[in-house]
Amino acid sequence: MKIIYNAFLVDENICTAGAVFIKDKTISGIVPGQFPSKISVTSDSRAAALVAENGGRFEDVEFIDAERLTVMPAFIDMHAHFRFPGQTQKEDLDSALNAAIAGGFGTLVLMPNTSPVISSRKAALDVNEQAAARIKSRVFQSVSITDSFKGTDTSHLAELNRNEIPVVTEDGHDVDDAAVMLEGMKRAAEKGIIVSCHSEDIPLSVKAKKFRTRALELMKEQHIPAWGVFDQASLENVPRDVLNEIKENITEANSLLELAEDIATERNITIAQKAGVHVHIAHVSTVKSMKAVRLAKKALSDGELCDNGFKISCEVTPHHLALCGTEEPKIFAFVNPPLRSERDRRYLIEALRDGTADVISTDHAPHTAEDKAGGSPGFTGLETAYAVCNSILVEQEGFSKSRLSSLMSANPARLLQLNKGLLQKGMDADIVFVNPEEKWIVKAADFWSKGKASPFEGQTLTGRVKKIFIGGEEKKLPE
Repeated sequence: MKIIYNAFLVDENICTAGAVFIKDKTISGIVPGQFPSKISVTSDSRAAALVAENGGRFEDVEFIDAERLTVMPAFIDMHAHFRFPGQTQKEDLDSALNAAIAGGFGTLVLMPNTSPVISSRKAALDVNEQAAARIKSRVFQSVSITDSFKGTDTSHLAELNRNEIPVVTEDGHDVDDAAVMLEGMKRAAEKGIIVSCHSEDIPLSVKAKKFRTRALELMKEQHIPAWGVFDQASLENVPRDVLNEIKENITEANSLLELAEDIATERNITIAQKAGVHVHIAHVSTVKSMKAVRLAKKALSDGELCDNGFKISCEVTPHHLALCGTEEPKIFAFVNPPLRSERDRRYLIEALRDGTADVISTDHAPHTAEDKAGGSPGFTGLETAYAVCNSILVEQEGFSKSRLSSLMSANPARLLQLNKGLLQKGMDADIVFVNPEEKWIVKAADFWSKGKASPFEGQTLTGRVKKIFIGGEEKKLPE
């Protein structure tokens, strides 16, 4: 048995000093109270009773001093790109799992836009098994909705098992053909599998691409990086007409991509209602798309929809919560969906506050420096996610620590039907130690991830992950 003492415990339901008892990879109990030392634990009658109940003695207990850190359930990410297999220049299993450990993530759902695309049970389970062999964070490799992202065949979904592969998705783009999406959603519904939607109308995104391409050409000429981090004084050397042209092209592209997201979100929700499936709307970034989720949830709760198995959830990313993409310098930060207006950002925060938005997911998307300089969309996010969300939601917006834990642990665990996400007897002992008050400066060069493009580079964030236990065992990073 192990006892974590001298800790402050936070999960969805508790926020108190206390001790955590672990046996056989499982939380065997929680005892609230001040436990600054081993003696304070061994002299407590509740602790003694719990040890005896588990057939142990204090003499055989491994005591772990939390050193007054905050102990929370390990984070669960429903949306991460590990780039494995086939894109190991961007990320590999080792670098990604080290980044996950550093970020406090015990479980992650991986996207299938790899090379080749993950489009079979066998390929997905192979990734799961290779990750499991590292004995670090647990991963669930998702499978594409259509075979090889070709947009036509969904027959491979028939072989899937929900316990092995809880999510299918076409992430990176959307399924263009509504009839094919309906077919895929129906197949997923039969298996009880979540369909995660990257909602983006493809013709509109194609139209937006030419404006992005022009902006990137000019940015490259002027040495403006595509992740929104640079010395503002350097823009003084950019001719005003060129800078205006860059901004105009980005603004036009982002406007089209806003429309693309809104149209596709409403379409995917409507198809999901017909299919009777659990649809999960990925990386919601606009007011209108979040309102569509809100209306669907209200219709469900009001009984306006037939009980055919339809469910809906959605996620928001840390970068969409923290950053405004309509002004310098973040207007130059390329990600899909794009960083939005301040109005959109505020609406996402309120959606998390009132429960419309269910979870925070990183959309960790590492790229090589060359690819990112060429405008590949996406940011490295695992190692900054907790700090960004703690800084924005808890420190600035007044969210409770328990609410943040719910969004990063309990809620995703419920959606994925995992025995995780709470500091509660019987739950898996996946636990993260954090200092919610520690301030640190983001230096992407120090990331464990191979991807070094972070829009938070140089920013001071509050809250830092210190260590993580998975299945009751501490997972240490390489020396």
